[in-house]
Amino acid sequence: MSARKSKTKTAEPPATADLSEEEAKAELDRLAKAIAHHDKLYYQEDAPRISDADYDALRRRNNELEARFPELIRPDSPNKRIGAAPSQTFAKVVHRKPMLSLDNAFDEEDVRAFFQRMKNFLRIDTEGLAVAAEPKIDGLSATLRYEHGELVQGATRGDGETGEDITANLRTIKDIPHKLRGKGWPDVLEVRGEVYMDRNGFFALNAEREKAGEPVFANPRNSAAGSVRQLDASITAARPLHFFAYAWGEVGDEIAPTHWQALEKFRAWGFTVNPLTKLCHGVEQLLAFHREIAAKRGELPYDIDGVVYKVDDLKLQERLGFAARAPRWAIAHKFPAEQGQTVLEDIGINVGRTGQLTPFAILEPITIGGVVVRRATLHNEDEIARKDIRVGDTVIVQRAGDVIPQVVGVVKERRPKNSKPFVFPEKCPICHSLAVREPGQAARRCTGGLICGAQAIERLIHFVSRDAFDIEGFGEKNVTAFWEEKLIRTPVDIFRLDYDKIAEREGWGELSVQNLKRAIDARRHIGLDRFIFALGIPQVGQVTGRLLARHYRGYKHWRDAMIAARGHDSEAWAELNNINGIGEDTATDIVGFFAEKHNRAILDDLEREVTVEDFTVAAPVASPIAGKTIVFTGTLETVSRNEAKARAEALGANVAGSVSKKTDYVVVGADAGSKASKAAELGVKTLTEADWLALIGQS
Repeated sequence: MSARKSKTKTAEPPATADLSEEEAKAELDRLAKAIAHHDKLYYQEDAPRISDADYDALRRRNNELEARFPELIRPDSPNKRIGAAPSQTFAKVVHRKPMLSLDNAFDEEDVRAFFQRMKNFLRIDTEGLAVAAEPKIDGLSATLRYEHGELVQGATRGDGETGEDITANLRTIKDIPHKLRGKGWPDVLEVRGEVYMDRNGFFALNAEREKAGEPVFANPRNSAAGSVRQLDASITAARPLHFFAYAWGEVGDEIAPTHWQALEKFRAWGFTVNPLTKLCHGVEQLLAFHREIAAKRGELPYDIDGVVYKVDDLKLQERLGFAARAPRWAIAHKFPAEQGQTVLEDIGINVGRTGQLTPFAILEPITIGGVVVRRATLHNEDEIARKDIRVGDTVIVQRAGDVIPQVVGVVKERRPKNSKPFVFPEKCPICHSLAVREPGQAARRCTGGLICGAQAIERLIHFVSRDAFDIEGFGEKNVTAFWEEKLIRTPVDIFRLDYDKIAEREGWGELSVQNLKRAIDARRHIGLDRFIFALGIPQVGQVTGRLLARHYRGYKHWRDAMIAARGHDSEAWAELNNINGIGEDTATDIVGFFAEKHNRAILDDLEREVTVEDFTVAAPVASPIAGKTIVFTGTLETVSRNEAKARAEALGANVAGSVSKKTDYVVVGADAGSKASKAAELGVKTLTEADWLALIGQS
């Protein structure tokens, strides 16, 4: 597929080096929320609303900021999670080995940097390193579990740790063997790959749906994802789905010493492996292969959006390990985004649950890559000013996937003569309260607080959302309608709805009212981590909610501790700050939430309607350092410090960056600094590199 190109130079966001710490913090806040929102739409609802290129740009900007300001890395950083929580429609499947995502490379320099990082981490020469290169299929990731050669379970990726059981649907796909062929397969084998729909099948399916008067799918990826998540497996069976195998999860025995040899085994056992996969040696061969695949991309029978590179030697993969949400031994080299030009008809403003005013572009409809685009994100006030975007402008829009793109620039030679710079509103468009931009903040926020209907509605929508209370059938539409009719004002009102009044509303019959009541009553018991997330505390996303739940275990313990932590010299405050992944800013927001009397009153009220269940911690990894807090300092001789940290985390340890009373061991290398002195001062046990290796059984 080709994209319309323009020679107009597009404006770029300010370089990270030009940002103040306050500006960087504000942008990281925006990015974390935006990425979490789009992860949920893509992985969970199969209904993305921004393009792949737009999404990749968000992640890339986030990574740049975290690298420049490591002290600002948030507990709910996008790099600490994968995908979104699984739907409640299917039974849950806990992945015995997480299904992780991949970091992205957007140009050849990114790929060279990937090789340099591996060289620094492993302390080996990576020139000529064997790397498997596979076309990156645009479909839905799935895992297949075989026991004694028989397919016993199939699941989606979900949030990487927990997916959905779609076994019956996956059994209908002809490329997936019900019983393994040949011999030599382990008793337990989890094969992972991509479910996809080729273009001919996609066009035929849409033609059938259009003829039947049904809505058509936007693209093959959405149609494949929707097809495997049908409650009726016969619907899935009627869809033209395929499966490429490319990885594995839990295995009873070692499959092979290299990735390439493992793929050969998959073929022998009856799986389809992409025939274009190639074993390359060194970065130049990989880049040549990427250019070759990009050139023939339009001729392939299925959609791809890049090439995935994986280190071939599995022992090197093990040494490289993982960083947050992605392996260090693999990367996805994406293709450039598609672009087009259209007229910006207007600029609208959304108001979020925190009061943030977010601008968006209303576009004259344009088709890019077969998809009609009508809206695009404009990010914030500064972005509009930086690009000098005006109503009436011809703008360059960019997409690589199937949905709303971003505005990347303006074709100024086509600007109307009477155009005027856009003036960002200083009042909330909903409640007309002042919209204030604090010094150093990227966003302007409504000061209306509880009187602002938009904020109140968004908070309630968040409360009932899929990752929070997950009340089926009680989404944005009903929350908004019930708010406008004054049926709900606070979260607890949801559990005290007047169902007689609802039954009187147009469109509500006895059955729909009973279904709503049943869905609400089913959520009167909720896990602590989901409950914490549902409260909408600033900077407390799913990851932070889980950290808090894992540490405090019970709701009462957590609440009492947060109230006690109001004194910054208290033990409760110190304990909260010592949780790995909870920074002082996040701790301040959490404690501040409990300092507000009306928040405590809402919690008191919720306790009368809802039971918050204790958090259950999985059994720790069986190792001498499982559950221990480790700090590394100085230069290590046998491995790089990064590799040592990765190994410690793989063995169940918590690796911290500073020494405190909670630290169990400080591993001291050459030229150790103040951390070794701090350990001596606090009486924390120190280990030499040799002691450390002996402790973990690698001496």
